[in-house]
Amino acid sequence: MKNNQKLLDLNSAMGSTDVKSTSPLNSNSKLDPWWVTGFVDAEGCFRISILKNKELKTQWGVRAFFQISLHLKDKAILELIQSKLGVGKIYTAGPAAVSFEVHSIKELGVIIAHFDKYPLISQKRPDFELLKIAVGYMQGEHLTMEGLKKIISIKASMNRGLPDGLKEAFPDIIPAARPLVQSQSNPDPHWVAGFTSGEGCLIVRIKKSSTHRTGLGVELVFQITQHTRDEQLLLCFINYFGCGRYRQRRGGLAGDFNVRKLSDLTEKIIPFFEI
Repeated sequence: MKNNQKLLDLNSAMGSTDVKSTSPLNSNSKLDPWWVTGFVDAEGCFRISILKNKELKTQWGVRAFFQISLHLKDKAILELIQSKLGVGKIYTAGPAAVSFEVHSIKELGVIIAHFDKYPLISQKRPDFELLKIAVGYMQGEHLTMEGLKKIISIKASMNRGLPDGLKEAFPDIIPAARPLVQSQSNPDPHWVAGFTSGEGCLIVRIKKSSTHRTGLGVELVFQITQHTRDEQLLLCFINYFGCGRYRQRRGGLAGDFNVRKLSDLTEKIIPFFEI
């Protein structure tokens, strides 16, 4: 289950020298569908764009998007996901960023079918479910004012809600009910690998130590960070790996699943990602 540069970083930190540098980022790699879902739970975005369009009867145009944006160095991951799903395009999103996007109604049907079969388990799931409803309205109903308002109501419950322009233009919109995430248990080891490839962090800390002859101590840390709304998801990793702990960060907006014990890193974490 070797996955991108993060596995190489972990093995380098642990002193391993026998890891292949290609991981799943070579042309012959095939991604497990659960890996895709895990990575999207970490890095994906479901959104709706509503912009002025004077050519339409409602004066507003609607587009739905599925998107993953990464640093340019990880473009190969997006190419693998694009190949696995068979839809979408990859765009340059800045001097050092690339974005995989799907926005045609037909191709969004492929995306919806994937996540219906391999469900998301993070708080990305409600955004997906709301986008799926909006896509249903976009078969023609979005061209009417009634249908447009339904989609605006959905957008109000997604991501960061409505921008100021839409709030001013549609002041009476009531946000749609946001679906609840029913289960946040890890569904598959490939999901865990995909999610870690997106949200995992491998840290080497060097700090002063009075108990070491050199005066310096070294600490190795495997860490996954999420917003506190996905606290339950991080707590699941403790049971899944049989090690580690969860800590909420100062401010209460994010939390970390950490593994620091050397024996846990060498006997549980590294072997999992080398399977």
